[in-house]
Order: sequence, then C-alpha cells, then structure tokens
Amino acid sequence: MNLKRLLFFSSLIISISMQAWTQQAQPLKLWYDRPAANWNEALPIGNGRLAAMIFGGTDRERIQLNEETVWSGEPGNNIIEHVYDSIQQIRQLLFKGKYKEAQDLSNSTFPRQSPKGVNYGMQYQPVGNLTISFPGHDNVSAYTRDLNIADAISTVSYKLNNVSYKREMFASLNSGVIIVRITASKPGSVSFELGINTPQRIHHVAAKDKKLTLTGTSGSSDNKTGRVRFEAIVHPILEGGKLETKDSALIISGANTATLYISIGTNYKNYEDISGNPSAVAARYLSAALQKKYEADKAAHIKLYRKYFDRVSLNLGSTAQAEKPTNTRVAEFSSAPDPQLVSLYFQFGRYLMISGSQPGGQPTNLQGKWNEKLSPPWDSKYTININTEMNYWPAEVTNLSELHEPLFDMIRDLSVTGQESASKMYHARGWNVHHNTDLWRITGPVDGGFYGMWPMGGAWLTQHLWYHYLHTGDKQFLQKVYPILRSCAMFYVDVLQEEPANKWLVVAPSMSPENSYQAGVGISAGTTMDNQLVFDVFSNYIKAAAVLSLDKTFADTVKIKLQRLPPMQVGQYGQLQEWLQDWDKQNDRHRHISHLYGLFPGNQVSPYRSPALFDAARTSLINRGDKSTGWSMGWKVNWWARLQDGNRAYKLIADQLTPAPMEEKGQNGGTYPNLFDAHPPFQIDGNFGCASGIAEMLVQSHDGALHFLPALPDAWPNGTVTGLVTRGGFTIDITWKDHKPAAVKIVSGLGGNCRIRSFDELMLKDGKLKIATGINPNKLMEIADIKEPLVSPKAKSGNIAVKKVIEYDLPTKPGGVYILALAPLQK
Repeated sequence: MNLKRLLFFSSLIISISMQAWTQQAQPLKLWYDRPAANWNEALPIGNGRLAAMIFGGTDRERIQLNEETVWSGEPGNNIIEHVYDSIQQIRQLLFKGKYKEAQDLSNSTFPRQSPKGVNYGMQYQPVGNLTISFPGHDNVSAYTRDLNIADAISTVSYKLNNVSYKREMFASLNSGVIIVRITASKPGSVSFELGINTPQRIHHVAAKDKKLTLTGTSGSSDNKTGRVRFEAIVHPILEGGKLETKDSALIISGANTATLYISIGTNYKNYEDISGNPSAVAARYLSAALQKKYEADKAAHIKLYRKYFDRVSLNLGSTAQAEKPTNTRVAEFSSAPDPQLVSLYFQFGRYLMISGSQPGGQPTNLQGKWNEKLSPPWDSKYTININTEMNYWPAEVTNLSELHEPLFDMIRDLSVTGQESASKMYHARGWNVHHNTDLWRITGPVDGGFYGMWPMGGAWLTQHLWYHYLHTGDKQFLQKVYPILRSCAMFYVDVLQEEPANKWLVVAPSMSPENSYQAGVGISAGTTMDNQLVFDVFSNYIKAAAVLSLDKTFADTVKIKLQRLPPMQVGQYGQLQEWLQDWDKQNDRHRHISHLYGLFPGNQVSPYRSPALFDAARTSLINRGDKSTGWSMGWKVNWWARLQDGNRAYKLIADQLTPAPMEEKGQNGGTYPNLFDAHPPFQIDGNFGCASGIAEMLVQSHDGALHFLPALPDAWPNGTVTGLVTRGGFTIDITWKDHKPAAVKIVSGLGGNCRIRSFDELMLKDGKLKIATGINPNKLMEIADIKEPLVSPKAKSGNIAVKKVIEYDLPTKPGGVYILALAPLQK
C-alpha cells in the first residue's frame, strides 16, 4: 500500500475511534429538576430478577419494588377440553364461505370470559413499596434526579440548610440485591424513617433485628389460587448514628451515611414447581451482598453492566437541547432539533434489556419487569402475537445476544406445555401456543374465540431461535434447539388444511391478529401472516436439518408441504393482501399490520428480488397511516427502514418521541417523561421496537448482504455507530459524513463471504473490493426462496423506483478486521 493510501486509512480509523469516544463523552442520562409526580415520571432500575421505580421525593422517597416471579395464580395449563369437533366444524364453515357462522361458533366454543375451570392467563404483580421519610426535607434547593444509563445508577441530590444530600440507587448485577446509599456533606445529618407496604391482600410487615421484612402471597384470578409466596428484606447499614424500631418501621437518626440493602425471594423454582423457600432465597442474596463493601459492589455492578452496554455506541450529533431536562426535551422534540435524544432513546432501549432480561431469569413481559398494579393492563403477560417478540428484536443486532436467553428458556418450556394444546385441541403432533402466555407457560386460547383463536404463537417465537443462529453461527446452540424447531414444524405439517379454491395448504381456523374483515368477524383461513410464518417455520427447519445432517425423511415431507403454501398476493388497491381473499379496506387504520411480518422481522419481501411485493407492502403501510399505539409506531420504524425510506422512519421516531397523553387508555402512542413507551398505558415493547428500528436504519443484513446506511434520514447527515451485529457474525462500525459512509470497519467473527451492499462506491484498505456475482455462498445470509406473487388485475401496474446499489464480495477469516472507505469520485 502506498504512503498516501496508508495515511488516508489511518486517519479514517482515528475518525471512527474519536466519533465513538465523543458519544461516550456525551452524557447518557435521563435527568429532571423535580421529583416524579406519578409512576410514568419515576425512573426504572433492574438486574433482571429484581426491578424498582425510583420517584425521587425529598421529604418522602418511594421505591416501588418488583420481583420477576411474583405472578398471580399457580402452576397449570389452560386447555379447554373437547373442542376438536368444534374446530373441525369451524373449518368446514370457513371453506363454505359462512364466515359469520364460523365466528359465532368460535365465540361460543371459546367464550370472551374464561369458562369455568379455565383461566385466560395470570397477572404479573408488584411486591410493594419501600418508603423513606425525611422529616423537614420539603423546601430544598439545587434539586436533580437522574438515571445514568452508561452506569445503570440512579441519583437524587439536593441542598437543605447548607447541607448537600445525595442518594445513589442501583439494582446490583453483582450481588443480586437493590442498594440505596444515602449520604450528606455534613456528618450526622442523615435521619429518616423506613416503612414498607404492599397492595397484596395477604401480607405481613415486621420490624425486628434491625431489619424490615415484608412477607406476602400473590393474588388469585381466573379460577386459580395465588400461591407465589415472597419475602422482601430491607437491611440498613449505618456509619454513625443509631437505629431504632417503631411498630413496623425503622428510625435512623444522626448517621453519617446509610446504605440500604433490599433483598427479595420467592418460592418459585420453575413453571411447575413452587416448592422454594422465599425466606432462604432472600437471606442468601442479602448475606452475600453484606459481605461486600459498598464501593466494591458498585464498581463490580458497573463493570458487569458495561460489559454489555459499551459494546455499542451511537453518535448522531448534539444540540443545546441536550442540556435540558429529559421531559422538556421530549416536549420540544417536534420543534427543536435534538439528535442526541434519539441516541439516548436508542441506548435507553438497550439499558432496559440489560436491566430486565438476564440469563437464567424470566423474559421481559408487556411492561418489562416494572409494574405497580395488582391488575395491570392486559395482565402484563406475554402477548406473543407481536409484543413479546418485539421486546427481543434488538437482542442480536444491538450486541446483546446473551440477553436473548430468557426468551429461549421460555420457548423450551412452551415446547413442552404446548404439546397439550396441540394434541387435545387439534389432534396434532408437536407443540403450539396461541396469542398469550404467562409465568405458568399456558398455551391455550386467551380472551375468547375472536382474539384468542390464533394458533401461531410458537411459530413466531421460534424465529428468535433461528435469528440467534444466523447471527452467531453457533451449531451447538442449533443442535440444542433443533427438537423445538422440528416439533413446531410437525404441528403445522399435521394441522394444515387444503382450501377448496386453489388446493393450497392453509392454517384454519386462525385470524390476522386482532383485526377483522367484516364487522365482528376475524376468524379465517390462510391469512397472509400465517402463510408467512409457516413458510419460515418450514424453511428454518429444512435448513437446520441440513446443517445438522438429520431427519432427511421428515425434512422431505416438510419440503412437499412448503411447496403447497399460498403465495403472497397484491390486492385491488395495490396493497399486500392481509387475507387469502381481497378483503382489505383502504381506510383501515388498525394498529396491527400483521401481514407485513414478511417485510420485518421476516425477510420475504425484497426491493431487489420482489419489487412488486415491496411496492405492495409500502402501499399497505401508507394506507394504515403513521400515528398509532406506541408499539405499532415502533414496528413502523422498522418497516420504513426496510423500505429504505429514512425520512419516513424518522417521522415515526418523532411521532413516538412526543409527550404521551395522560389518559390511561387509547391508541395515541407517544413517550412518557421517563422515556417509557405509551400504548397508552405503558407498554415496554415500543421502547425495544424503536431501538431495533434505529439499528435497521443504519445497517441491514436480511436480504443476502450487509447494507450500510440503507435508510439514513436527512436529519442525520453525520454520525457514527459502533458495535452493531449482523447475520453471518459480522460486527460493524460506520462513520458517515454528508449522508455517505466515510469509513466502515467490519470484524468477522466467523469468517466466510461478506457480501456488502452500498448506495455509494467503496474501497478496501488492503486492496480493491471485488464486485459481487451470483448468489451469496454464506449460508448464514441466505435469502428467502418465495413464490412469485399473485397480482390482482385491478391493481395499478408499476413499481416504485428502488435505489440502485453496488454489491461487493469480501472473503473474510475468523477474527479478521476489514476497513472500507468511500471511494473518491473519478474525474
């Protein structure tokens, strides 16, 4: 390499490093100049197992506590017996075109209210509230509270009578407890009263042995008795001062510092075993934490947290808005440029995943792990017709692969409990689950014969097993989950029905999640999303069997079934049809746009291989409109990114980063002052969906190539992202200037061919990039082999103009580092 080229690439590497450092130097904090007035202003901390909301009051602090296994009810599935004959009758009615009759039979077979002896899912419930009362601390100055998501520590500070007070709070990833450190600038100034309460009906509070203890039992609902027992222990450690007991409270007076250790245990062992000892669990965590010095535990917690968090940085630039309180920035986002708020929001999504989904624990539910209500919205269950999957969209691409594990563990559980619903309801082999599950891994229908008759939850969940394999290339993992993929495919081999018009094989009965094609009628056969999901279940299984050299006979059976699935269809309005028939309404604004699953998170719609479908998906998305529930807008960010429309994706981010309405219900979306996503009310999926969408705007790898900056909006002319991970195991850093990739760093974790796609010509540090030819041989980046779509004769002809790209093939070695740059313009 000549000296001029060497100096050029050296400067690029320095530029990437400096841009990443600048992002880390920018304060990644949510901060406020007043205490939280309500739960949607409080700040979340968590270590996966435990979670808390910090309100930051001066005269009275409230710390609302959760433990991930405190759910109502007890072990047991929710299968309704003797429904196979009814399911067969519903199929016959659907194929005869008697759709209203089919829906009526579905409704009577699966009533909206759970029938006697059956539950429609349990509730994720709170442990209680720790209260810290500070007498006389009501007229303070210099108040701030913040959540530093770079360190996962929340702080409250203020001044009173020339004394500076500070509280540091974190859910320790190191010791497994929640720690609150209270200090003052003047010795002997720390005085307060500790209390604890709970909304749980069955509970007891005791103050003895210098500890505060809350014991309780979860609630009962839907014919199931609450049997999760929990114990929370609050143990203060003082430096100076004294501690006294008063009824069910602890009084601390005249201390220099006070450190509160909050430990919680339950009797939950797994979804069918609640024989644990909550007192012993809580005591074990507490004892281990007390053996560590505060500063050592804090340092260890930060180190463990940063192991995940520091893998990815995002710098989109900054303005004076970054100096304002977070709630002000959200309120002003639509009128004042604030690219750093987008970076903060992206990283906040990653913070929530690290804080809410740790290996060995439960996956994040509808509210992550943060909930204050005994009866939260939608029970804060696992809604698996979109919401649970959306929670884990950022896992692989934003370099948090290990945090996918709790979801994998739940899928393994469901592949066991789901055998009961498959066999009893459908007389099928394998396993399935419908549109909701809970801590007890229920797999039957929930919420009746309209919303609940969707036997596709397992089909969607298993995609996450496959995504993990495509990003990691981990064949041991694939071997481990292969029986789950095989059993899921087996269920659909058994339940597919031949529809009479075209002799296609379809799922029936089912529905396009939560939507209807006639008033009150959603039950149907062969919905587009179902066809796409079964296509992926079968395709993934066939590829897994080939990789592992297993089950050729059954794989051949699946291949035959695969060929008989319906193609996707373009309807009369030029839209991607939602149903097998052309029933879409142009003015439909429904929050679910489930038939675009094939665009994202699937990879069945490509601008370069299926432009007609690409255009049809875009038409469907335009017809549905932008403003919707928070999670729906989060999904739309990803769709517009896949449609290579960065400005429309950014508009959806801006729509999401508007103040959420105070109403507790509706479909207005938006963001609360604490950056939580609003349906409303709060659902965490929109946070994760937007984080995923921002990553999709910067790099994509679903369509057979790594596409750099596929959907960069005008609002982000310059920036740097580091650490994103793609299919094929490539880790990507990109610095862009004037909307073009100035420098790209590729680290190949697995080796193999790296196909690169770019709107701009690129060059390689160590030689010329080779123009790509043929199909990418990298099996981890295979494209979907879909059927040619059917197009309605009523649809307008013509496709949208697709941006031209240049594709390169870069052979890589495991551990290899490859630097690319924008090629100079030829004179």
